[in-house]
Amino acid sequence: MVINFQEAEEQLSQLLDRAHSGEEVVIFKGGEPYARLCPLAPPVPRTPGLLKGALGSAFFDPLPDDELEAWEK
Repeated sequence: MVINFQEAEEQLSQLLDRAHSGEEVVIFKGGEPYARLCPLAPPVPRTPGLLKGALGSAFFDPLPDDELEAWEK
């Protein structure tokens, strides 16, 4: 759906409903495309502990002296 800015101001609630239901809405201002309303992807559920152990213990080991010196310069 394409709509001009003036109409979009008046119909914002309806346009948001249409975008939420999957329709893409392009808003024009001054004859140029200005903004696009589209649905957001549903959030990905988080799984606590998914990467547990993936980093290994080396991640927490102290840096070797030569590398530590390079960071301190």
